Amino acid sequence: MDHEDRIALFLDYENLALGVRDHHGGRPFDFRPIADALAERGRVVVRRAYADWSYFDEDRRMLTRSHVELIEIPQRMGASRKNAADIKMAVDAVELAFERGYISTFVICTGDSDFTPLVHKLRELNKRVIGVGVEKSTSALLPPACDEFLYYDRLEGVDVPPPAARRSRPARPSPAEPAPEPVVETAAEEESARDVDTLAVQLVQTVAGMQGSSSGDVTASALKRALLRKDPTFSESDYGFRTFGELLRHLAAHNVVELAAGPAKGDPEVSLPEQGDREVAFGLLRSVVVDLAADGGAVALSGLKDQLRRARPDFSEKKLGYRSFLQFCKAAATGGAVELRWSPDDGDYLLTPQTP
Repeated sequence: MDHEDRIALFLDYENLALGVRDHHGGRPFDFRPIADALAERGRVVVRRAYADWSYFDEDRRMLTRSHVELIEIPQRMGASRKNAADIKMAVDAVELAFERGYISTFVICTGDSDFTPLVHKLRELNKRVIGVGVEKSTSALLPPACDEFLYYDRLEGVDVPPPAARRSRPARPSPAEPAPEPVVETAAEEESARDVDTLAVQLVQTVAGMQGSSSGDVTASALKRALLRKDPTFSESDYGFRTFGELLRHLAAHNVVELAAGPAKGDPEVSLPEQGDREVAFGLLRSVVVDLAADGGAVALSGLKDQLRRARPDFSEKKLGYRSFLQFCKAAATGGAVELRWSPDDGDYLLTPQTP
């Protein structure tokens, strides 16, 4: 238990409840998915919800059964009542940060950007901050301020209503043909799944950057924290994987990364594939430059990447850990595959095959 994170949970209840009802077809807010998500992250020692509870009678019973302390904000006029709840919640959170040093993580459940200064202050006090909000009612300013941000809509156990079906217009049937059945298309079917290839590129860039900035090995847990620092809303479940380890095993099976036993069970070391793949890519670059260069001439960097993709459509320097095509070409020059120089007259880099 000594190694568990102690969590303090603060709910801006009016923001959450109204957000769910407005964007989930009038359905009531359910606290259980949030409680389950936090149980996976540590031990919740404080649970407080702020609202004028005369507006949320049924919700009050649900929260009481979940052992949430209800902080009453007396009814006032309009925005004054809302501001009173926000201020009380912010003051209590900062007070708790000073008085309870053992609390390492604060969970701020709201989509209101007014709480961004509170998030910054808690992080300044060396506290980890997790935000929770309804996706369509969360300000774009809040998630990047947090260490991690969970969209309520994506939590396990949240019953999100299906989008309204859109009925396409059937073609006019010919007299000899029966009328076709109308096709019902949903927005969920039309929306493409998140691109795992794009995620693979981001992950490879992150591993390469971590390897370049430190001499230590990159563990899966450290990699996940780095990805969350880049995008606090990141979740492997959005890409169809149950755990981060399952995602890494999928990428390892496709030779995007390599996994090895790490310092702790369940926390493998993550590295990029051995140089063989890069040597193949360097060889591809050299062969394309040889084909394009005429009688000892040079090939301009601009447009060269398109030529490589004509020869190998799946080429991507980012999958090899390089942030740009220029960085890839510089590495190839260092490896002896090509020569690379800047030409002031051409205003571009020029490549020539490396002489043996």
